[in-house]
Amino acid sequence: MNVRPVAIDAMGGDHAPSATVEGACRAVRDGLPVLLVGDEAVLRPLIPRGIEVPILHAPETVGMAESPSGAVRSRPDCSVRVAARAVHEDRASALVSFGNTGALMAASLMELGRLDGVERPAVITALPRSDGGQLVLLDLGANVDCKPSHLGQFGVMGSVFARDVLQVAEPRVGLLSNGHEEGKGNEQVRAALPVLESMPIHFIGPVEPHDALHGGCEVVVCDGFVGNVMLKSLEAAIGVAGTVLREEIAGRPGAAIGIKLLQGALQAYRSRTSATAIGGAFLVGVNGTVLVGHGAADATAVHSGVRRAHAAAEERVTAHIGAAISEALCPSIPNDT
Repeated sequence: MNVRPVAIDAMGGDHAPSATVEGACRAVRDGLPVLLVGDEAVLRPLIPRGIEVPILHAPETVGMAESPSGAVRSRPDCSVRVAARAVHEDRASALVSFGNTGALMAASLMELGRLDGVERPAVITALPRSDGGQLVLLDLGANVDCKPSHLGQFGVMGSVFARDVLQVAEPRVGLLSNGHEEGKGNEQVRAALPVLESMPIHFIGPVEPHDALHGGCEVVVCDGFVGNVMLKSLEAAIGVAGTVLREEIAGRPGAAIGIKLLQGALQAYRSRTSATAIGGAFLVGVNGTVLVGHGAADATAVHSGVRRAHAAAEERVTAHIGAAISEALCPSIPNDT
């Protein structure tokens, strides 16, 4: 059991610090230790009586609209960097932030560093598939422009994530494209195919979003621009579907009876598709467990993110990814002596 706390960048997010503190307190009530990182004078009054939540003081913050790397570099005491440092110093098992994603990546690189052999970290999550399985998708926005070698490494990291977190024995890895034929795709996609084929993974070639989401593979690789657009499009589609369903129900007499009968199924649907229930995505490729939360996170999303980060730290996902990357990209050098 992981007993070290999860460090929460309590000042990051659209609804911080009230949402981050409330979510942290819910986690503590559930027996999940947390470490709030931020301005203690602001955070302390938000903690209800009877709940003990440690605070690591960090007087500075990075705003959502600021230039991330410059702000983090010039402010060593900003909350996201202090939280990352707590993980590096083993004061915390993982870092969770709902603030500026670029600042989180910069702070993670500065304080934790990359895993050996990793050129670019990536943001990764698992989406529900129509066949009941889950689809691992990366990159979701850490790298807008990618080299073929980056996509090859993403394939390895995604495969390890699917194997160790989702318990898939031999994950099938696809490269996101506009067709399954190898002649399809842009220049980047075509150049990445031989790189992925050379990796120690079960690579199945190019896949379309439709095929991936209907069970065609367990892992799909793309650059951060495409991945971020795909994820946001899926979130929007889920929201539209919910709105249309509510409108149809409201316009039909007696529909309330059907809703009561379907209540359990609808709640299960929300738990599988809601960003609030999922809690966030992981930044993989850095030397520590880092969870990237949605900027609009409420207390429920913060609670979910802490629970997910604790589980990942306990499963030692980062260590497993590091070992797989080392095996694939850093072969041992023969000793000539």
